Amino acid sequence: MRAALAKLKAGTEELNYGRDVIAAMARRHASYLPGDPLVVLDLGLGSGADLKNVRAALAPRTLRLFGVDTYEPNVHAARERGITVSSLDIEREALPYQDGVMDLVIANQILEHTKEIYWIVSEVGRVLKPGGALLLGVPNLASLHSRVMLLCGMQPSPVDVLGPHVRGFTRNGLSAFLREGGFFEVEEWGGSNFYPLPAIFAKPLARCLPSFAVSLFMRCRRTNRSGRFIEVLQSRAFETPFFRGSGE
Repeated sequence: MRAALAKLKAGTEELNYGRDVIAAMARRHASYLPGDPLVVLDLGLGSGADLKNVRAALAPRTLRLFGVDTYEPNVHAARERGITVSSLDIEREALPYQDGVMDLVIANQILEHTKEIYWIVSEVGRVLKPGGALLLGVPNLASLHSRVMLLCGMQPSPVDVLGPHVRGFTRNGLSAFLREGGFFEVEEWGGSNFYPLPAIFAKPLARCLPSFAVSLFMRCRRTNRSGRFIEVLQSRAFETPFFRGSGE
């Protein structure tokens, strides 16, 4: 069954990244942001495709582009494009930026690879200006193909035991997490790709039925709430410890 589904979806994998969705969300949010240059950070920037698309979507506004990545070819290529890149472990290190300096932070297909989401989101909230936005993309654990796989007793592909993902997200679960503590407000969401259909059908269906799409995307505004998102952990006790920062 997996082989048959893989054959049907072949060639649509790039749609999982929802580059057009991220760029459109950036354009809409930037219309509320005064002044230039706008400062944009991409966590796990990869090839730099999202920053490139956001720069084009926001033209002719001036942007200062920053990225975080640890894969040296990506770091080198991004620097060649004029992106200021830092290499660090976002699960254990603070982002090397001052408080409240970023207008937009992109984290596209990143959180599903991490355990320390409290720390990561806390750092994003710290460096964002009040009114700035986190543009977030994750695989959708409640996608149509995942529901069918689970119904058949199969492991859903977003949390494949032999795969790279260590977390699974649904729209409601992720929204509740981000809104906890009042540091973020989810202002819009959408979807991209629709397994196992070809692109001609997958793109419109993902727009019409985002809850069943392969990937979920959210635009989350940083509120004026003071403090840090890591405070959410103070009222919780987990058997598995979470990183709260050096010396904590």
